[in-house]
Amino acid sequence: MKKVLVAGGAGFLGSHLVDRLLRRSDLERLVVIDNLWTGTLDNLAHIRDPRLQVEVGAAEDLVTDMRFDEILHLASPASPPWYMRDPVRTIKANVVATMHLLNFLAPGGRFSFTSTSEVYGDPLISPQPESYRGSVDCTGPRSSYDESKRCAEALLFESQRVHGIDVRVVRLFNVYGPRTRLDDGRAVSNFLSQALTTGELTVYGDGLQTRSWGYVDDIVEGLERFFWRDKISYKGPLNVGNDREISVLDVARYITTLAPGSRIVFAPPIPQDPTNRRPDLTVMRGVLPGWEAATPYEEGVAKTLQWFREQMEHELTAPVAPGPVRLQASVKRPGPGSASVLAMRKRRRSQLA
Repeated sequence: MKKVLVAGGAGFLGSHLVDRLLRRSDLERLVVIDNLWTGTLDNLAHIRDPRLQVEVGAAEDLVTDMRFDEILHLASPASPPWYMRDPVRTIKANVVATMHLLNFLAPGGRFSFTSTSEVYGDPLISPQPESYRGSVDCTGPRSSYDESKRCAEALLFESQRVHGIDVRVVRLFNVYGPRTRLDDGRAVSNFLSQALTTGELTVYGDGLQTRSWGYVDDIVEGLERFFWRDKISYKGPLNVGNDREISVLDVARYITTLAPGSRIVFAPPIPQDPTNRRPDLTVMRGVLPGWEAATPYEEGVAKTLQWFREQMEHELTAPVAPGPVRLQASVKRPGPGSASVLAMRKRRRSQLA
């Protein structure tokens, strides 16, 4: 029977992986460590499995006598507005936490890490294969995330080379879907929140920068297969994403068709915003035959919009507790985009009054 640790298990992607892990019959205990920086206990509130143990705290500060057969490290913000607000904390979540968590791996255990397509920087080739070394500016505004992911990868692959540790590293491309924070700040979630609040979808620059949008259910299926379900001998990093490349502007236009009355507004470009993102999935198709990011973005965005709508309605109808208790329960910690959600509440409540 296995003991498994998930760092960042109360977050968007981590909580979906927790659901998948709890389907396993060989699981004795599943420990989640999450400091709730961008995660929320609401993402785990539906679980009643006694094998789950949740610890609130930073992965880099974990103290336990347990040793784990598998460690899944997802404890890092993935949204630029969040990681740029606290770069030192972001670097700790990736680099320091990786070094620390390796101490809790049982002999013969496996360490899985969610890296990112950001390790390719603003790529000069498309699509990007795992062999591409990237074009990253270590002094730029995104460097705390990009470079700390690259450093964590280096640490893990050196641990594999020198100590023989079983390592699984994935490079994720633009994952979206239910359980994303309302104030997440990335393109799809930002557009959906804006469509349901101000009605103005902010496109930075000309919107022609492209991304490869992967719906969470598809991506988690790939992670489940690679991290524990399939018997795999591949030891290198693995691109996981959708290789259908779509511009940010086209996504915004599509969302305006789902939210009548919404419109697009343009803002100055974000510094060093990558011009393109598209995974080369040649290796993935060999390692995980039959896997595809099969959900069209039109379908995935519509599902996510419905989830956002339900979450916002819940915020409107939930009982209001006194002062700080209400803030802790609903907002946890204000971040980028919180103002639009709060504004929506006030406007909708005034309409209902």
